[in-house]
Amino acid sequence: MKRISAILAGFLGLSACGPGADSGPIDVAIIGEPQTLYQQGVRLSPAAQHLRAASYEGLVALDPSGQIIPAIAERWIVTDDGLSYIFRLRSSNWPDGEAITANDVRALLRDTIARLDGTSLGLDLAKVTDVRAMTGRVVEVRLSSQMPDFLRLLAQPELGFVKDGSGAGPMVFSRDEDTGVARLSSLPPEARGFPAREDWEAFTRGLTVRALPAEQAVSAFADGEVDLLLNGRLSSFPLAELGPLSRGAIQVDPALGLFGLVIRGDSGPLSDPLGREALSMALDRSALIEPFGLGGWQPTTWIVPPAFFSSPPFPDARWDQLSLDERRAMARSRIAGWSSANGEQAVVRIGLPAGPGSDLLFGELADQWATIGLRLVRVAPGEGADLELRDRLARYSSPRWFLNQFNCELEIGLCSPEADRLVKESLIQRDPTEKERLLSEAHAALIADEVFIPLGAPVRWSLVRGAIDSYQANPWGLHPLFPLSVPPT
Repeated sequence: MKRISAILAGFLGLSACGPGADSGPIDVAIIGEPQTLYQQGVRLSPAAQHLRAASYEGLVALDPSGQIIPAIAERWIVTDDGLSYIFRLRSSNWPDGEAITANDVRALLRDTIARLDGTSLGLDLAKVTDVRAMTGRVVEVRLSSQMPDFLRLLAQPELGFVKDGSGAGPMVFSRDEDTGVARLSSLPPEARGFPAREDWEAFTRGLTVRALPAEQAVSAFADGEVDLLLNGRLSSFPLAELGPLSRGAIQVDPALGLFGLVIRGDSGPLSDPLGREALSMALDRSALIEPFGLGGWQPTTWIVPPAFFSSPPFPDARWDQLSLDERRAMARSRIAGWSSANGEQAVVRIGLPAGPGSDLLFGELADQWATIGLRLVRVAPGEGADLELRDRLARYSSPRWFLNQFNCELEIGLCSPEADRLVKESLIQRDPTEKERLLSEAHAALIADEVFIPLGAPVRWSLVRGAIDSYQANPWGLHPLFPLSVPPT
């Protein structure tokens, strides 16, 4: 196999091929702005993440359930001390026909980590101390301390390898310049380092992928133009009930992550931690979600859910010794004190994305905060809000992911240098108990400074037509496209 690129031209037209000539491609829509589908670099939209994961493999990948599976690395071991991950690469080539080598992977991984500097994912990767090419097909990644979820971090789409503008599959895409649609086809097995199979085309199916605003995406699903819709959020959830075809097709991920309000600055009623705490303690979080009819949604009053610590250092809920009426009475007193001292009504501006779900959320927040004497004004995100919605999916299940989202380097809002110091100290701590103590103290520092008003778990929903067998709801909100092209046997 001298040149894979010579093979690809014959397969980019596979969109109409598959298990049955009349089956056509599987049509996927990902909620987002159309121009975000082809984003490059290390800051990717959800649509670009899905396209990147399908066409630019990293060392490992995620399966439909969110479990780790081999990708460019065919197998790996972890040393007994948990500080070294050693990967053996499969025998496969880049699209130009050159073999994928350990030197390639070392250089590309080092470059990606360097370019991620200044991002939350870069902070997540801070434990990586070295990447080495041990032999032609063996790569070692060394860490400063143990990280049980390290493989999940390596499976993130942003860590897929791009060499000379191309990736190693498992799919290849062409771009329809007129419509913006990406057409994906599976690479033949031998192009991915597996034994050739003469009839492999009969067991694959092409995909089309597009990014669409939420209302257009839901309408396309209801009209039968789309088989799978991904990346629904709370802001668009009411749209999921539009049309009879969507009923019974809604799938909600058991998502992990952050969903709450970042405090952008310390002015007005938010000028001190007691005032910021007043807004948080006054909320009935379960009531916020009632208009959506979302069963099983988990509210939270903490930044890091207690279950993420092996020995939870705090109770399940803040203010659990107070009733809602008592909390609101305390909050009302604090807001009244600020209004009296400043001679004006307490007003806070909130930035929320567009969408009917955001309309419902704004109404609930405004009504609840009105009970403590605070008036809420809605503005668009980035338009001078005092509070802005932070809706992020976790990349791995550790308190450090949550804490990294508020690192002062990210400049998303209020932060705590003390929390950052403690998290940084934890990076080299190899004693699990001591490491957890440091992360717990970092969490306590963020809570003391009241940098965030947590609401609950993020919401991610999909619309899935019955013929899509490989879709599975999972906690990470990433749904690999490649398995869609291979029907179950």
